[in-house]
Amino acid sequence: MYIAIAGNIGSGKSYLTELLSRQLGWDAQYEESENPYIGDFYDDMKRWAFNLQVYFLGKRQRQIDGIFARSEEGSRPLRPVVVDRTIYEDAQVFATHLHHVGLLSSRDYTTYMQLYDFTVANLPRPVLLVYLRASVPTLVSQIQRRGRIYEASIDAAYLEGLNRLYEAWIDTYDGPKWIVDVDREDFVTDPAVRETILTRIEEHLHGLVESE
Repeated sequence: MYIAIAGNIGSGKSYLTELLSRQLGWDAQYEESENPYIGDFYDDMKRWAFNLQVYFLGKRQRQIDGIFARSEEGSRPLRPVVVDRTIYEDAQVFATHLHHVGLLSSRDYTTYMQLYDFTVANLPRPVLLVYLRASVPTLVSQIQRRGRIYEASIDAAYLEGLNRLYEAWIDTYDGPKWIVDVDREDFVTDPAVRETILTRIEEHLHGLVESE
């Protein structure tokens, strides 16, 4: 069993993943940035975009497979997990954005989406997907606050393009989901809001589990 935390860059996914894993006593798995195509991609994005996305797709599949792996005795599943970012975002947001801006050709995008559709059809969904909705000013503010050097070049137009795709995707996601309005509920800096959100997610999760 796993919960997935989804949202744009700077929305607070990693922080909420950490908070929830502590609250629930679950393991946490964070987004892995290591990819053997990263360097080549930044040198020639159009040439390496397909390779980059296919590698990430495979990594996400192995991650979810690992969550549902059995112990050596085969008697019980491993501990539940809170996951930072999802396989769905990789395709519906990031790969689609690369296609929209001309860095992923129509042929490669079609092939990639066929691989993606086959992959997700055979993977368990999260018991709950928590989507962190945030406006571009909020994202920019939180990106600047955490001060990661490699994020310094991210501009507002890029975040806005991703936000549009996030909203289109979350509207069509048909699994159990819960949306946090980060603009109004600043769980990163406000302890009271943080406690309220954690409690509400935990209650929502318990309701879903009890209804099964």
